[in-house]
Amino acid sequence: MSILAEHGQTLLILACLFGVFMAWGVGANDVANAMGTSVGSKALTIKQAILIAMVFEFLGAYLAGGEVTSTIRKGIIDPSNPLMTPELLVFGMMSALLAAGTWLLIASALGWPVSTTHSIVGAIVGFAAVGISVDAVEWAKVSKIVASWVVSPVLAGTISFMLFRSVQKSILNTDTPFANAQRYIPIYMFFVGFLMAMVTILKGLKHVFKDIGMKLSFGESMAIAALIGLAVMMIGIYFLRKVKDEGNEDNRYASVERVFAILMVFTACAMAFAHGSNDVANAVGPLAAVYGVVSTGEIAVKTAMPGWILLLGGAGIVIGLATYGWKVIATIGKKITELTPSRGFAAELGAAATVVLASGTGLPISTTHTLVGAVLGVGLARGIGALNLRVIGTIFTSWLITLPAGAGLAIIFFFLFKGIFS
Repeated sequence: MSILAEHGQTLLILACLFGVFMAWGVGANDVANAMGTSVGSKALTIKQAILIAMVFEFLGAYLAGGEVTSTIRKGIIDPSNPLMTPELLVFGMMSALLAAGTWLLIASALGWPVSTTHSIVGAIVGFAAVGISVDAVEWAKVSKIVASWVVSPVLAGTISFMLFRSVQKSILNTDTPFANAQRYIPIYMFFVGFLMAMVTILKGLKHVFKDIGMKLSFGESMAIAALIGLAVMMIGIYFLRKVKDEGNEDNRYASVERVFAILMVFTACAMAFAHGSNDVANAVGPLAAVYGVVSTGEIAVKTAMPGWILLLGGAGIVIGLATYGWKVIATIGKKITELTPSRGFAAELGAAATVVLASGTGLPISTTHTLVGAVLGVGLARGIGALNLRVIGTIFTSWLITLPAGAGLAIIFFFLFKGIFS
């Protein structure tokens, strides 16, 4: 207890710095997955993608990031383990943040799109299993998280495959693709608006409604989300009317792809929001645990999530994206399969739907796995020859390295902090 009494403020300041560093890593590496498809399909320039991502990543992190955060904070390790003392938990969470942030810095420099969720979960498991006790890890919870890493790319791939097939059937493979695009794209726009609104109301604004004594039923939430979806659809229709059919014999899809490029602005917003809501947990979950222990002096099963911590995480993501995000963005949208706005739309909406589902159920899935799965699904809709299998192999290899790298670094930092402060 004396360690926390003596060094509590120093430890909290260090944890905040490491939390921002980790959030910077999330912005630099992971946000590329949210925006890579938009840039790769030429629907957005890198500058436009970064500006959109900065706004919507921050909103997603701040408004809807609390649900997954509780899983990262208290679901992976058992706080009631007799060997788990408050100071060991603080050292461990600090080492996990620093380890994951360091690995993301290395991966971003190499241009590898790795999983930030893998990094932080591996780091927490590493310090807990080696530094405290193998029994301190909630292995049942970890196995669920690991299962979600398999489920998420399969689910995103399936949704994206079906979405792109529906686009092919209703628009691309018809005699009048432009007319059909004008007819059906507003329906897709409605779903984008509805999806974003549902997660914001159900998860993000839950605590805001609670504070003002307001409680919405699920039906009321759906009705509000449907109205927002309609508003997005109306805005979309306004912009669609400005696009003229300039298709010719050589490229009859030119105008259709321009219509999909407009739609991709909406899906890019949805994906950035969904990513912020799910992946801010990787940076602020361990920080919230440190704050809870330092402020109370004991390990609480439930810690309140102060708004300033989510604010710190959101700001870190935005800084990482603005300073280093271009590196992975410039490659991920072009290397797996050739993307056009229609393909990129299907991949982004499928990935966003999967991330939103995960954020709603509190499961910390990997956005990297989800988006790669979604792009693979779109590629497969055109046949296996449309995929660059060598690049996919490199991405899978970098995923395998991430878990042990995060765990190994966390173990080193854990014993370092223990030596300095004990």
